Amino acid sequence: MRYEELADVPCSITRPLVIFGDRWTLLILKYCFSGVRRFNAFQAALGISRSRLQDRLDRLIEHGILVKRRAEGGAHEEYRLTPKGHDIYPILMAIRDWGDAHMAPDGPPVRYTHTGCGGEGHAHLVCDGCGQELTARDITPEAGPGMVLDPPAAG
Repeated sequence: MRYEELADVPCSITRPLVIFGDRWTLLILKYCFSGVRRFNAFQAALGISRSRLQDRLDRLIEHGILVKRRAEGGAHEEYRLTPKGHDIYPILMAIRDWGDAHMAPDGPPVRYTHTGCGGEGHAHLVCDGCGQELTARDITPEAGPGMVLDPPAAG
């Protein structure tokens, strides 16, 4: 299956891979949440080619995750997360939690502390019905309203 065809697969895990399926996009988003907003700052932080960076930023804009606008004072343009972009934060925190647990032998390289109380933030999967914390063993995938098994015949 071609990369572009993933957008047509009726799966809410597969479809986002069209946007997030490479390391550069997730790293750009990580830096967005750290306050990076300017093209040159992304390039300096990532060491990515200008053309590849522009491609990834354009894709994030196309999908409504970032907006490009003039900075206050109008001296340069910057990339800002949209509300849709802010919804990606728990995904990055889940990846971070996994990395801390399985790829950080000396402990977490960065702590993400709650500004209000000083506790550490973590991603948790909970049931929206009872509030119980869930694992993969607690979930049963079932067809939802967006599942299309047989597309309608062309007429």
